[in-house]
Amino acid sequence: MARRQFRGGFKPVAALLCDPMGEQSTDGRAGDRSRTLLQRASRVIPGGVNSPVRAFASVGGDPPFVTKAEGAYLHTEDGAKLIDYVGTWGPALLGHARPEVIEAVVKAARDGLSFGAATSAEAEFAELVTSMVPSLNGGMLRMVNSGTEATMSALRLARGFTGRAKIVKMDGGYHGHADVLLVAAGSGAATLGIPGSAGVPDSVVADTLLLPFNDVEALEAMCTAQGDALAAIIVEPIAGNMGVIPPDEGYLERMRALCDKHGIVLIFDEVMTGFRVAKGGAQERYGVTPDLTCLGKIVGGGMPVGAYGGRRDIMEKIAPLGPVYQAGTLSGNPLGVAAGLATLQLIEQDPPYEALERSAARLFDGLSQSAAKAGVALTGNRVGAMFTGFFQDGAVHNYEDAKRSNTERFGQFHQEMLARGVYLAPSQFEAAFVSTAHDDSIIDTTLAAADEAFAAIARNA
Repeated sequence: MARRQFRGGFKPVAALLCDPMGEQSTDGRAGDRSRTLLQRASRVIPGGVNSPVRAFASVGGDPPFVTKAEGAYLHTEDGAKLIDYVGTWGPALLGHARPEVIEAVVKAARDGLSFGAATSAEAEFAELVTSMVPSLNGGMLRMVNSGTEATMSALRLARGFTGRAKIVKMDGGYHGHADVLLVAAGSGAATLGIPGSAGVPDSVVADTLLLPFNDVEALEAMCTAQGDALAAIIVEPIAGNMGVIPPDEGYLERMRALCDKHGIVLIFDEVMTGFRVAKGGAQERYGVTPDLTCLGKIVGGGMPVGAYGGRRDIMEKIAPLGPVYQAGTLSGNPLGVAAGLATLQLIEQDPPYEALERSAARLFDGLSQSAAKAGVALTGNRVGAMFTGFFQDGAVHNYEDAKRSNTERFGQFHQEMLARGVYLAPSQFEAAFVSTAHDDSIIDTTLAAADEAFAAIARNA
């Protein structure tokens, strides 16, 4: 990708991060209040966190506890105001606490938090989503409560539709914590050094086959040997849980052709990429249409919502129309539907993707230039408003490449950035996300912090 010149002349980072009253800290590292809360939580919550990716074991220190989020910022219990590039792990495309979304949720809440019955908003939601995502055009959608539910339900559906048992996933691809998928799962598991998970019997994953991402030859060999036994291939079209890794040219197209040839259901896990890299997700960006698509994160506007859908003939196999059972008391929850509808309507009315592309490119290129200036090895991948900087030399095309990254160096960078008020995911193997709330001044501040952080790393090398 083209690189832009690093622009100097920034104000000191501390001055840019403080509010006019001087009440906000420039240091986002956990202070006494967060450490006390972590100790309290650890007595009743494993590790003190309700998802392992929130722990800071791989980057050092303790996690800051958050009190609220607005726009591009998080506010912590220790009084810090942090520029946020985690974005609740992807959903905050329009920034945190977007007023239209909050208002929609508050209005829905006044009528009740949950009904366990059908509502008109669910149909409106499904109509909007199916109009936006290519694989859902003319097809059907089923709402669930998380990306994990979406992927495990889609795989059950693929098996029920084909009458076959075996599935294929990519080494380092993460599709939620369902037993059948929790093998070579990348992301949080990679950060913690867990190859799979205890509690998953060998028999459960016996029919889960692994392939390296972006390896067309391995894909073709697998389909030649096992094609008639494969129910589905599930893939993140843009890998995001081994760090951001785009598909090589022709890779998804060849996958689509092989699935057609062998009667395999092609499932795109667009929980992360859906509505982020394009209005219709990665499938719109690359022009490859899967049979089923799994959605989460942005589709719920920040609420715990997931969905899966696709070809009508496949979706009609789901109960109550067909023999594949899947249910959920809170599926189609009115608050989640309200948040999702409000978010997707905003995207539909005023697509943000050109502006996001410019902002993310400016940030990504500036980080690359800062690293090069400091002599710190860094290679990066970016697609739209998501990116990862890998602390290594050489291109990153798959999980094996990603694992060569210097995770200790990443941990140093994470701490240096946090000390300067920039909040990144506490893992080398995660994506960073840019939102519409990250304006030029915020990116200027981030790049100034990165310039100082890379220089500090170089001094301490």
